[in-house]
Amino acid sequence: MSIAENIARIEERIQKACAVSGRKRDEITLMGVTKFHSGEKVLEAWQAGIRCFGENRVQEAAEKFAGLRERLPGAELHLIGSLQRNKAKVASELFDCVQSVDRPSLILELGKRAAERLAERERPLPVLFELHTGEESKRGFAGIDELCKAAELALAFPALRVRGLMTMAPNTGDESLLRASFRQLVKAQQELRRRFPPQADGGWDWSCLSMGMSGDFEIAIEEGSTLPRIGGAIFGERL
Repeated sequence: MSIAENIARIEERIQKACAVSGRKRDEITLMGVTKFHSGEKVLEAWQAGIRCFGENRVQEAAEKFAGLRERLPGAELHLIGSLQRNKAKVASELFDCVQSVDRPSLILELGKRAAERLAERERPLPVLFELHTGEESKRGFAGIDELCKAAELALAFPALRVRGLMTMAPNTGDESLLRASFRQLVKAQQELRRRFPPQADGGWDWSCLSMGMSGDFEIAIEEGSTLPRIGGAIFGERL
């Protein structure tokens, strides 16, 4: 099937998941994960309605999107993979959002680099905090205490805007484990909203929950995902 046909089928599944959970479709942004896929496939997805793209590697994203940006009006590019501190400068210039903020040292580096670029970007750099909820890589903050410390640290950097949380669910077919992972992220969001209320001026709002991938996005949507990250179900097997 074509990329457009794949997206149409995914949209049907999203609509069903919304119906099951009593949610509205416009609460959810569908991300196309383009790692290891060509620029031509990115363009196909954009033409089929995708406006948010995710990449895992800074260098791959820089090379792939260098000649694409002007051909993708209105599109956003997010970093969803692990980020090394020595690549924070490039990431702050290249991406519209860094989702994989998983340690205090990275907050410090991104805050510094984003401040250097604030005048050129004309807006702060949106970031998400990654919470470890059971995936094998063990990336992410360990729990709510660590997330709160991260939030306090991020407040010191006007060039950063915390927009929410992301997680990688366990690689399993056990629905109960998947739901437990997603519910842990929702619980963390609720607690952070209580301790750090959303700012009226748009400083931060905790509204984004980036969770769910090709194999579990319907469950993630039922549990509250606002940003499922879909790769294989859109683009097929990786190159």
